[in-house]
Amino acid sequence: MRIVLASQSPRRTALLDLVGIPHEVVPSRLEETAVQGEVPPDRVLRLAREKGDHVSSGIGEPALVIAADTLVVLENRILEKPADRKEAAEMLRSLSGRTHTVLTGVYLARPSGATAEDISESRVRFHRLTEEEIGWYIATGEPMDKAGAYAAQGRGAVFLRAIEGSFHNVVGFPLNLFYRMLPRIGLQMQDLVASPPS
Repeated sequence: MRIVLASQSPRRTALLDLVGIPHEVVPSRLEETAVQGEVPPDRVLRLAREKGDHVSSGIGEPALVIAADTLVVLENRILEKPADRKEAAEMLRSLSGRTHTVLTGVYLARPSGATAEDISESRVRFHRLTEEEIGWYIATGEPMDKAGAYAAQGRGAVFLRAIEGSFHNVVGFPLNLFYRMLPRIGLQMQDLVASPPS
């Protein structure tokens, strides 16, 4: 079965590789837009669906398309990727010593027309950060292309005091939710995982 990941996120690719799912990457080029009054759970599902449908319509050959969108939310404020070092520092200060939510919308589409969509939610508590720690972390460059200005799978892991929910969701793709969604479109994990070499 041809499997297409509608994302250019190296973290999502690495997680599919982790569980042995061979796939190709065809990122959606859709511009992510905000809708007035849209709450974060609705936004992640809509964006995941739009990315998946956009890639499905353009790949030409039948494939299972996997799409996802992740948001970092602090008290109903969405923390996007920081525009610069100053904004990254502001985000890290706002996360310091507090608990925020990470939402990932996952959308699956088969050539038959079968689709499934769902949301994973994790709550992440940060240690209190000093200005020195924030400055050091920003100097590594890691926060600059990450929503919320940190990477749970990188150096930013040292700031995480506790996670309630899926760790892989915080990284960007909730493997446990993906696994549970497959039967909704008539698939099992063994249908996707590459056979080990004999």
